Amino acid sequence: MSNYILITALIALAICAVFLFAFERKRPSARDILPIVIMCVIASVGRVIFSFLPGIQPVTAIVIIMGVCYGPQTGFVTGALCALISNVFIGHGPWTPWQMLAWGLIGIIGAGIAHFRWGRKTYVLAAYGVLAGFLYSMIMDIWTVSTLASGLTLPIVLSVYGAGLLYNIGHAIGNAVFIVLLYKPLSKKLLRLRSKYGILEKEIK
Repeated sequence: MSNYILITALIALAICAVFLFAFERKRPSARDILPIVIMCVIASVGRVIFSFLPGIQPVTAIVIIMGVCYGPQTGFVTGALCALISNVFIGHGPWTPWQMLAWGLIGIIGAGIAHFRWGRKTYVLAAYGVLAGFLYSMIMDIWTVSTLASGLTLPIVLSVYGAGLLYNIGHAIGNAVFIVLLYKPLSKKLLRLRSKYGILEKEIK
């Protein structure tokens, strides 16, 4: 069992490393990185504050907003770093690379949706936030299944996904609420920074 846990964690970590390296290759300046750092801190603090409510936290919403405003690589980096930073307070473990991967992919998909004109509407992103809550858990449950010593069978997989249903519903609803509350004010400031200072122009192009 320990071998499966280690292997899956290394796979997730390797995927994250590829995306982080691709971002680094663009040689972002300190000014480019600053919005990512600020959003990661805000998201991480919010995750700690809301940790008493299962599944409800602002990380997913902020990651989606960063992907929408600054593109897929920034969305991925923000998601990965949010998991890494917030787990300093909540607790690191072999699940951390999977959290980094899950939130990173959610940021990438958010950026993809934003390529369509309708994809930047609040209600569309709120709907995606609901789906992202279930997507996050689907990815995380890959790690959960890998920790089971009883073997991989369909009933076991279904029981794992079923056990997290209430958590997933809370996460999904929380995402939609946070997007409705945060999307317009945050995106306005982030896009203003992008326009005024040329932040992450290489990423947008």
